[in-house]
Amino acid sequence: MEIIELVGSIDPAEVLKIIERRSLVDDAVLPAVREIIEAVRTRGDAALAEYTQQFDGAVIDSDAFEISRDELESAYSSADAGFLAAARHAADNIKRFCEAAKFESARLENDGILVEEWVTPLDRAGLYVPGGRFPYPSTVLMNAIPAKTAGVREVVMCTPPGKNGKVNPNILAAAVETGVDRVFRVGGAQAVAAMAYGTATIPLVDKITGPGNIYVTMAKREIFGQAGIDMLAGPSEVLIIADATARPEFVAQDMRAQAEHDPRAQSILVTNSPNLAERVRELKPQGNIKIILVETIDDAVTVSDIVAPEHLEIMTENPNAIARMITNAGAIFIGGYTPAVVGDYIAGPNHTLPTGGTARYASPLSVHDFVKRTSIVRYSEDALRAAAADVEVLAKTEGLIEHAKAIEVRLKSLEHGAESSE
Repeated sequence: MEIIELVGSIDPAEVLKIIERRSLVDDAVLPAVREIIEAVRTRGDAALAEYTQQFDGAVIDSDAFEISRDELESAYSSADAGFLAAARHAADNIKRFCEAAKFESARLENDGILVEEWVTPLDRAGLYVPGGRFPYPSTVLMNAIPAKTAGVREVVMCTPPGKNGKVNPNILAAAVETGVDRVFRVGGAQAVAAMAYGTATIPLVDKITGPGNIYVTMAKREIFGQAGIDMLAGPSEVLIIADATARPEFVAQDMRAQAEHDPRAQSILVTNSPNLAERVRELKPQGNIKIILVETIDDAVTVSDIVAPEHLEIMTENPNAIARMITNAGAIFIGGYTPAVVGDYIAGPNHTLPTGGTARYASPLSVHDFVKRTSIVRYSEDALRAAAADVEVLAKTEGLIEHAKAIEVRLKSLEHGAESSE
């Protein structure tokens, strides 16, 4: 495991070359994804049944796609008590954070002009919860609770079945705990297509959220516009800024934890301490590991902002001050006793974070993703008179003469004393 030294001014191109980040998209799978989407769009449940047998090895008739309330309640009642207690603890924290972060409607009224912004929830949200190597009930919590807190009328969830047609019971228990309205045993790109276009069984949704493999990710990109999506999720990653005060065993273990997600997950240590770099290397954290040695902690901050990591841990002498210097990160974990795993499960802010450097412009999943904002405008007669000249100038400057006439016709009406239609 090489320790890579960066000396002198930090070159963004060199940093990005060192981390060798993979693209969030893979055009090689596009033909297969498009074929799946078109089949589901045109043949609905029949295509879902075929793909479920092909990809999941489960033979499921369309009338059995939806998991019954009895099956959901059975999974909940038989769930391990310790798991349910932990899930409730996490759910409480997530809900409190969502409530604190909710948008408020805005209103401004002055001189006969009323402008408002109304915040309203989506009507129906679709959640995708992966199966695969590790079933993630925490994904249910992190997606369903913001949707429910936002006031979404109906939350539906798709998750792939095993070969026996069953879905992981902890995922079902989490769905009951969070109030998911309907659950379907359908996975992959076909589930994304079903939620985007609707079938006889699975309802069309307004927005699809939740992580998945590259086929799910590319399907979300393809259906965007037909339905909204949260983000395109790439391999998970953590970057750790640490100095000589950091505990090397903490650093190494957090790098191991990140690697556990996926063989493509990336763990990066950026430090100004040669001793820490060497001690972490000796602990041999496994996975896609990079250790970068810089001259100063300010240089480490520069490297981090270039990388724009999904998770950023800060283990330095004054971590709060360093955190304030950061511009680009999905989530920041401050201090040696705040590993990223607390954010994965229980802290409250969402664990669905921008990956692949998109933290330069994107944000974590939140209650905001399940609402939409509508602008409201009302002018009185006098207010329109006062604004008319400027509106006409701007419209004519852009060559939009009929726009200007929309003002002129009203001014003429007011001059002739026509009854106001206000």
